[in-house]
Amino acid sequence: MRVITDCDKLRRLCGKYRAAGKSIGFVPTMGAFHAGHLSLMRRARQENDIVAVSIFVNPLQFAAGEDLAAYPRDFAGDKKSAGREQVDVIFAPLAGEFYPAGFSGKVLADSGLNSILEGARRPTHFDGVCTVLARLFNLVAAHRVYLGQKDYQQFLVVKRLVEGFAFDLELVICPIVRDRDGLALSSRNVYLDSRSRGKALVLSETLKLARSVIELGERDPAKVVSEMRQRFSLSGVELDYITVAGAEDLQPVKRVSGDVLIAVAAKVGGVRLIDNELLLGV
Repeated sequence: MRVITDCDKLRRLCGKYRAAGKSIGFVPTMGAFHAGHLSLMRRARQENDIVAVSIFVNPLQFAAGEDLAAYPRDFAGDKKSAGREQVDVIFAPLAGEFYPAGFSGKVLADSGLNSILEGARRPTHFDGVCTVLARLFNLVAAHRVYLGQKDYQQFLVVKRLVEGFAFDLELVICPIVRDRDGLALSSRNVYLDSRSRGKALVLSETLKLARSVIELGERDPAKVVSEMRQRFSLSGVELDYITVAGAEDLQPVKRVSGDVLIAVAAKVGGVRLIDNELLLGV
C-alpha cells in the first residue's frame, strides 16, 4: 500500500494505472474509519484492479462554529484498517497542499438540492463537497467511486456534479452499515456518551416504524410523518426534520409511491445525526 500526500504524484500514479489498463475504484473519506467505510473499500476491492482511498478532512465542508478542529482523526488506525482491506493507495494531503495559496476553483452544488434539508441547514457544506470531489475526481481518474447511502442527499449532489461536468466515472451507492442495535455508523458517533447513544436509537427505530406502516398499506405521507413524530416525542431527542420525499429530487411527495426516501435529522446530546430509509418500487 502506498501513502501519497502530493497531488501531482497521485495524478501520475493513477495515470500509469489507467495506461496499463487497470480499473480504479475510489473511496473518498475524511478518515476516522468505521465499518461503513470499510464496506465501501471491500466493494471497491471486489470490482476493481486498484483501490484508492482519500483521507482528507476538507475545511470547505465546515461552516464557522462547526467541528472542523475537533473532527475525529486517527491516521495510524485508518492506515492499518485500509491495509487489512487491501487498499493500494491512500491519498492524505495537507490542506495547504490540496488547496494551495491562491486557490479559486470553488464548485457550487446543484441549487435545488442545496436549498433543502441538509443544504438549507448547512448552506456551504455541499459546495465544499463538490469542490473537493471535483478536484479528487480529476486527480484519481477513477472508473468507479463508492459512496454510502447514509449521506443520501450528498450522493444526489455528487450525481448531479458528475452529470454536469461529464466526469467519466460510475457512482456506486452502498447500503447503510449499522451497529447491532440499529444505529447508523458515523464518525461523529464517538461524540456520544452512553446515555446519548441509547437515545440516538430513536432515529433508526422511527425509520423502521415508517417502513412497517408503509408496508401495511399506508400511502399518506402526512400520516407516516405523524407516526414518526409521535415516537420522537417520547424520546427526549431534539428533532430537526422528518421528510418523505422523492428519491431523485428529495421534494416532499403527496402520496407514497414509486421510489421514496424517508429521511430524519436530530440532535442528540449536542451531536447532530442523520439517517434514512430508501424504499424502491413502493
